[in-house]
Amino acid sequence: MRQNGGYGQFCPVAMASEVLCTRWTMLILREFCAGSTRFNELRKGVPRMSPTLLAKRLKELEGAGVIEHVSRNGDGAAEYRLTRSGRDLQEIVMGIGVWGQRWIETRAALDNLDPDLLMWDMRRFVDHTQWPGDRCTVQFQYSDLPPAKRNYWLVAENGNVDMCSIDPGFEVDLYVVTDLRTMTAIWMGVATVSKEIRDGRLELTGPRELCNSMQQWLGLSPFAKEKKQVA
Repeated sequence: MRQNGGYGQFCPVAMASEVLCTRWTMLILREFCAGSTRFNELRKGVPRMSPTLLAKRLKELEGAGVIEHVSRNGDGAAEYRLTRSGRDLQEIVMGIGVWGQRWIETRAALDNLDPDLLMWDMRRFVDHTQWPGDRCTVQFQYSDLPPAKRNYWLVAENGNVDMCSIDPGFEVDLYVVTDLRTMTAIWMGVATVSKEIRDGRLELTGPRELCNSMQQWLGLSPFAKEKKQVA
């Protein structure tokens, strides 16, 4: 499907770019690769994108055969899923992320901080099987943010992890106090929990075992293991 203002070339790179290189499209595909299927889940992964534009991009991807719109049995909520064509893009999307982690200057990325996106990503990758009990609650307090955006909670229960920006009312097992830049750096793999504790930028209050294993259960970005390269 050729987009308006396309390149007008028969080259496969040009044809693919007409579908994939519109603004926000690669980030939407990233969300599908991470397992999001519902409109509200996708919105949490691209919080600065307007719902109207998201709906437009989803319609374009559907028209290009990359995703399909399905209705679930049970609650009847609509879902999107990758088609065979869309699944073929997963290695490409991950490859772009690997390239970005290796070659893009980290300090520039750390100027683009978003607590909602950070916590949503952490919710997806946290290894809650290392948390104690049938229900475990970890509260994150970002000391540098305004009071209304300062507190977030990750709650693991019945094999699922939820992210809350409003106090869920459960007893907190672990308190994490830091600033947003520090937590983002840890998540991206350019800093470690132990170093940030030693440097006084991260404070943990809770059971020793839960504190000591944070680097492991946090999960980190799927690109965190990639080492920076010098051109």
